[in-house]
Amino acid sequence: MMFKHNFKKVLSATAFAVALVVAPAANVSAATNDASSTQQSATATSQDQQASQDQAASQSSAANQSSATAVSASSSTSTSSATSTSMVKKTTKKAKKTTKKSKKKAVKKVAKKTTKKRATKKAAEAAAKKAAAVKKAAAKKAAAAKKAAAKKAAAKKAAAVKKAAAKKAAAAKKAAAKKAAAKAAAKKKAAAKKKAAAKKKAAKKSAEKAAKYWIAMRESSGYYTARNGSCYGRYQLLISYLGGDLSKKNQERTADRYVYGRYGSWVNAKRFWLAHNWY
Repeated sequence: MMFKHNFKKVLSATAFAVALVVAPAANVSAATNDASSTQQSATATSQDQQASQDQAASQSSAANQSSATAVSASSSTSTSSATSTSMVKKTTKKAKKTTKKSKKKAVKKVAKKTTKKRATKKAAEAAAKKAAAVKKAAAKKAAAAKKAAAKKAAAKKAAAVKKAAAKKAAAAKKAAAKKAAAKAAAKKKAAAKKKAAAKKKAAKKSAEKAAKYWIAMRESSGYYTARNGSCYGRYQLLISYLGGDLSKKNQERTADRYVYGRYGSWVNAKRFWLAHNWY
């Protein structure tokens, strides 16, 4: 649209230049013709004698002048035409140059706009890339922190479990030690009791043996064949108690059976004997 407008301007300027060139050429031609007529009149008035020669000369001069005028007019026309063509070319060149300059300016503007747009896009991409990198770094940092926290929590939990296990093991060990101590104490007590019982039993046995020996000494002086009426043997038992068996073994067995059955022990039998002089 701009080129078309400029071309119209060029055409208008060209037409104007042609009009300027053609108008002076017409004026010059008219002036030349007037000058030729005046010269011819003057020549006819001053020299009547040489009318034919002067007229011929005048006509020749006028013809020459007319020819010169025509050549001048033609030259002026050619010059005007050349000037007009040159002007048209110059105007066209200027219009082309202006168009080229405008086009170049427009291209430069578009290029500048494109460059700016690319720069903006590049800056946006760089910003987005930077934001993505920052986000990635933040995510990585958060993941590392989470991992560290999880590791710390796991370590804390493991320590707590270990501590609880150690505490439980210590309690179990203490309980086992206590149980072992109680068992040992019970065993010791039982052993002591057993020993005491054994000692008591031994003492009782010794006392029983001593009491039995004491009664035997009092009844028969310790003889198995001693006899006093219906009583016989070491412990002076009724012969009916012995059942016809007067052996030492049967005397011992029968005497124990009689004493334990009647008094509960030889010690009690001795105590009764001391009180009644018999048993």
